[in-house]
Amino acid sequence: MDFSIWKNIEFAHPAFFGLLALVPVMIYWYIARQQKRQVAMEMSSLQGLKGLPVSWKVKMRPLLLVLRLVAFSALVVALARPQTSNTSESIDSEGIDIVLAIDISGSMLAQDLQPDRLEAAKKVAMNFVDARISDRIGLVIFSGESFTQCPITTDHAVLKNQIAQVKSGMLQDGTAIGMGLATSVDRLRTSKAKSKVIILLTDGVNNTGLIDPLTALEIGKAFKIRVYTIGVGTVGKAPFPMTMPDGTIQMQMQDVQLDEPLMKKISAETGGKYFRATNNKDLENIYGEIDQLEKTKVEITSYKRFAEHFFPLAILALACILLEVVLRYTVFRSLP
Repeated sequence: MDFSIWKNIEFAHPAFFGLLALVPVMIYWYIARQQKRQVAMEMSSLQGLKGLPVSWKVKMRPLLLVLRLVAFSALVVALARPQTSNTSESIDSEGIDIVLAIDISGSMLAQDLQPDRLEAAKKVAMNFVDARISDRIGLVIFSGESFTQCPITTDHAVLKNQIAQVKSGMLQDGTAIGMGLATSVDRLRTSKAKSKVIILLTDGVNNTGLIDPLTALEIGKAFKIRVYTIGVGTVGKAPFPMTMPDGTIQMQMQDVQLDEPLMKKISAETGGKYFRATNNKDLENIYGEIDQLEKTKVEITSYKRFAEHFFPLAILALACILLEVVLRYTVFRSLP
């Protein structure tokens, strides 16, 4: 019998343990019965009986009571139905395939968000990834050209590592929104997911690239991809770090240029939504809202299986009863 299982044992009918209150009654009844069976004999002196050996049968007779008590206790525990349970879960998830398209052009180094636009975008993107446990997510970066930094994957640790490595200057400078959108659509066009989403973040105006944003928009619509667009930057002017001829960095205020009409058109025609982030808190709230809008359907079905463990106790009780009967009518047999 494996006693290790008793660490996780449960009882289906614990009320039967109340029967164990009869154990003291059985002991009392046995002692009283033994006293009644003793025969009184008057003797002038017990001096001659001192030192006589006590028969082993007399010493071992309480064994009958022990066997009866063990049998009774084992039966009570068996009636309480000791059992262990094994719970398994079946998870059915309708995951969403998502591509994060992040602008890494030089203007993303503006410090109207802290420490700058790009670092703020990276931070909230990683938090967003942590919240999307069952989704496949990829990363596209763009500036004057676009590049798939990480294909859509469920390995979120790898994805977050790739996000952390993103920095401005990795690609030719400029703002090719059309290229960033087109590359993101290409990552999702073969997806079998029921829902396909792009979160496109930029702080500028499309000024370069081989693919026009409106062309990329039509391709996205053809593949039924929802696009959420995020415009980053304060209204008016923002502090930009500028490298001086002597190599020093100075902050200069420059106009914020953001093509909001284009961003709104892309999101509206694909069934998404446009957001404007002028500070870090705005950006966090935007990703939080997208997380709520794009909820993944996850169904968890639990199965609980019980294994019964009363049988060894029933066998123990039967063995004790049989042994008591055999000993009572053989070794410990007494005359009426």
